[in-house]
Amino acid sequence: MPDGRRGAARSEAARLAILDATAALFAERGYDHLSIEGIAARAGVGKQTVYRWWSGKSELISECLLEGKLLPDHFVVADTGDLRTDLVAWLREVVAVLESPAGEGLFRSLIAAATANEDVGRRLRESLADPRLFSQRLRDARESGELRPDLPIEDVSETIIGALVFRALARTPSDAGFPERLVDLILGARG
Repeated sequence: MPDGRRGAARSEAARLAILDATAALFAERGYDHLSIEGIAARAGVGKQTVYRWWSGKSELISECLLEGKLLPDHFVVADTGDLRTDLVAWLREVVAVLESPAGEGLFRSLIAAATANEDVGRRLRESLADPRLFSQRLRDARESGELRPDLPIEDVSETIIGALVFRALARTPSDAGFPERLVDLILGARG
């Protein structure tokens, strides 16, 4: 919440209720159909309470992203000791979520919110580039020799996320071999 905001001190219970309501309604209805009135009603607060602490729905979505309320926790890459296997398994999970009706709508709504508000876009990037997702797993792989030492870790993360974003926006369903092909393109095919 920006400093200098006037009004009553924020109740933590009300704040959490508002963020939970925002996340639930966002998942159910998407960004375009999200309203402050609906959020306030679901949270059991007056809409003036919401507006006292946030300027609008983009700011609420931004805080929900920052609090980890919009992206599933299982989007973390496992570490079994085999980077290729871990990335392929992770991609299969993510593709399954993105291609489900709820996941597809949520993802497109996040993109819409990000285009409407620069802060949401920045926070979405931070959430997708969370070190738990890729960076630390890739650094560990580089240290163990699984990954070639000159491969730029941030570029790998962005390439994988970019491929997923492009397929989701183009509504291109993934075939069974997509995760393996993408990982092979990035890490190099196994010989």
